[in-house]
Amino acid sequence: MASSTGLPPLSSKGVFSASSSCIINAPREVVWEVLTDWKSYKEWNPFVRNQRITDARKNHLPDETPREGCYLYIHPVNIPPSFENAWFQSSAFERITVLDHENYRTAWVNVEMPHWLLNAERWQALVEVEGGKTRYETIEVFGGLLAYLIKVFVGNGVQRGFIAMAEGLKSRSEERYEQGT
Repeated sequence: MASSTGLPPLSSKGVFSASSSCIINAPREVVWEVLTDWKSYKEWNPFVRNQRITDARKNHLPDETPREGCYLYIHPVNIPPSFENAWFQSSAFERITVLDHENYRTAWVNVEMPHWLLNAERWQALVEVEGGKTRYETIEVFGGLLAYLIKVFVGNGVQRGFIAMAEGLKSRSEERYEQGT
């Protein structure tokens, strides 16, 4: 499902998608710094509580600098989003396909399961809007046989998670920007 154009996948190309967007009262540089500071997620992100750079066997690496081609272990993912332990904690094992510091966007694809069983591609992008603000946009498209079960059983929770993450990113970025000015 990876796009060869560099653009996010069309939601019509999968079984279902989750997405969110919001306007953040902070410049892209500040929002990008918060978005890519994965170690601080547990402080502000009720959906994705932690994510780490690993090798292909999910072993943590001493150098956790994100780069295209690196593996990313995302755990726990709280469904529904919560700062407490959720009733359902999921995880994802991904490969970073885009980490574009110039255009403020990142993407990864799921590599944990055979493509026919589950495939997923997540994009996150920051767009500069009028007044020095930033629009955060994210989408993940799910395909494969398991995507039908995910949609039925936790699809609404995943969507709520995307919204909660966007709200957390907005709050954390605006707080950081206000403290810096």
